[in-house]
Amino acid sequence: MSHKLIQVKDAMTNNCYQFADGMLTVLEGIKLAKKHKVKALIINKRDEHDEYGIVMLADIAKQVIAQNRSPERVNLYEIMAKPVITVPSNMDVRYCARLFERFGLHTAPVMDNHQIIGMVDYTDMVLSQIIE
Repeated sequence: MSHKLIQVKDAMTNNCYQFADGMLTVLEGIKLAKKHKVKALIINKRDEHDEYGIVMLADIAKQVIAQNRSPERVNLYEIMAKPVITVPSNMDVRYCARLFERFGLHTAPVMDNHQIIGMVDYTDMVLSQIIE
């Protein structure tokens, strides 16, 4: 039985993140996430040689709320993961799932022509297997 190639770009979603400046406070980041109904903030590059960062709402819960830190006094850059592991848009979802397993990832930005065009997670990959 042959496998139908399903690329990451066919499984990803593009409405689950928002770009943000790393200098924003965590409180401003929470407001931005709430306004756009997203669970991830992609931290913009400062220049062409920089890398993207990422802050998940879970990171805010773990690194700010649970630590009793003030969201008004912590900047997003202080809690972001950087560099973020990204996946190419044309990668087979089977390899993406293996990459996630190998590196303990749950979600990753999707890149196309050096730009983030979406996010993919395990749920997206599983649901992409249903061919209608």
